Amino acid sequence: MATADLFQHRFRPPGPLTGHTVGNLVLLGLMELLGDPVAALDNAARMVGAAGRVLPMSCEPLGIEAEVQGADPAVPDDVLTVRGQHAVAVTRGRVLSVRLTPARAAACDEAVAAIAEADWLIFGPGSWYTSVIPHLLMPGLAAAIVASPARRLVTLNLAEEKETLGLSVAGHLAALRWYLPELKIDTVIADEKAVGDPEPVRHAAESLGARLTLAPVAMSDGSARHDPAALGAALVPVLGAGR
Repeated sequence: MATADLFQHRFRPPGPLTGHTVGNLVLLGLMELLGDPVAALDNAARMVGAAGRVLPMSCEPLGIEAEVQGADPAVPDDVLTVRGQHAVAVTRGRVLSVRLTPARAAACDEAVAAIAEADWLIFGPGSWYTSVIPHLLMPGLAAAIVASPARRLVTLNLAEEKETLGLSVAGHLAALRWYLPELKIDTVIADEKAVGDPEPVRHAAESLGARLTLAPVAMSDGSARHDPAALGAALVPVLGAGR
């Protein structure tokens, strides 16, 4: 068995580790041994033979909070504060806003340097409020993203998640602009079927300075997953374009 496959294994019930991945436990062990999240991630990458590099947003512990309307079905009009990545990701209500805690945590120096040296910055696909937008909420990372000479690309999700319930496809792009008004995007890639009416999405992309590219990037089995080969084929002509 490949080490990468072992890292992705999730523990089965019953037991206190149910749902956790082996990789996360290995990372935790490496962080305790090395005392440095960057070194821990670099060591884990070597263990699985990763070609790229994974860097944390910050070397400080971070939390995420959201203001959610209807988080409690018994009081659907009330706005409650939901705390924690998992709790926000599975919330039943409508997310009105998200924030990091602490609000002004220092950005990881290596991540800031990588952003400055990148040819492309790619946002998505992924959980919009808990994986994509947090990068725009940290002042140091947001400033690096805006200042970077890299071109920028957004890959839109194929379906709503619990945390984005009620948020339109165009609304996903509007959220990026709302959290970081200075953000400029070059290209937005969306699945031609999942996007629905393309015009609102096209207008939202243009408001970010981007061109909308529609392509068949979903799996053919009807699941809300990107087909890696199809997405790669859609990305090649975009990423290969001259600056």
